[in-house]
Amino acid sequence: MSLHQKTAVITGGGTGIGKRTALALLANGYCVVVAGRRLEPLQDTKQEAGTSGSHLLPVQTDISDPASVQTLFAKTKDAFGRIDLLFNNAGLGAPQIPLEDLTHEQWMSVVSVNLTGAFLCTQEAFRLMKTQTPKGGRIINNGSISAHSPRPNSAPYTATKHAVTGLTKSTSLDGRKYSIACGQIDIGNAATEMTSRMKDGVPQPNGQVMQEPTMNADNVANAVVYMAGLPLDTNVLFMTVMANDMPYVGRG
Repeated sequence: MSLHQKTAVITGGGTGIGKRTALALLANGYCVVVAGRRLEPLQDTKQEAGTSGSHLLPVQTDISDPASVQTLFAKTKDAFGRIDLLFNNAGLGAPQIPLEDLTHEQWMSVVSVNLTGAFLCTQEAFRLMKTQTPKGGRIINNGSISAHSPRPNSAPYTATKHAVTGLTKSTSLDGRKYSIACGQIDIGNAATEMTSRMKDGVPQPNGQVMQEPTMNADNVANAVVYMAGLPLDTNVLFMTVMANDMPYVGRG
């Protein structure tokens, strides 16, 4: 395979796991389109890529808006001709306040990005993947440990991540006839901007506040590269990558 033959689209590609994954895919021969609401972080990803940055396209995108998502995939096709991988990575949480104090707007802002955005991107990826030659491709959804077990005061985030699991299963099933594979990576405590507060301690179910271990986000990026590199007749449906000592497995 010649270098930069495959094309990947990564939402939330300007920071954290999205950024690390974009750089890892570039290093493994992909052309990469990074999408996000703010253009400056996307351009920072391109600059950090160095000489490989010529194979990276930043596209400012609001994934909760269907027209913006359509533009993202149209620009991807215009630039690279096809899409081989979609990494539905973008996500956000609501303030960690009691469930009964959340506003409708706070709830909907999380649903619009974490769930609706992932669906809209999946839909556009399907439309392109099923008609391109050769047809097919792979979609990887960024789930979370919260897709299995919640943190206190996390109803919007936890509910959407459980919903993403359902989207993953339905996408995997519906994609078979088009040679589209879909899997999910559930991530626990990768060291990113989102988890920086963990060094100061985070609330636990028993009411205590406790520091939690984190792991290098590059470990997640390498796992995505592995999933992406499989042939389309093989799929990692679910993978959990987590800081080994984080409080998830077991009780108490």
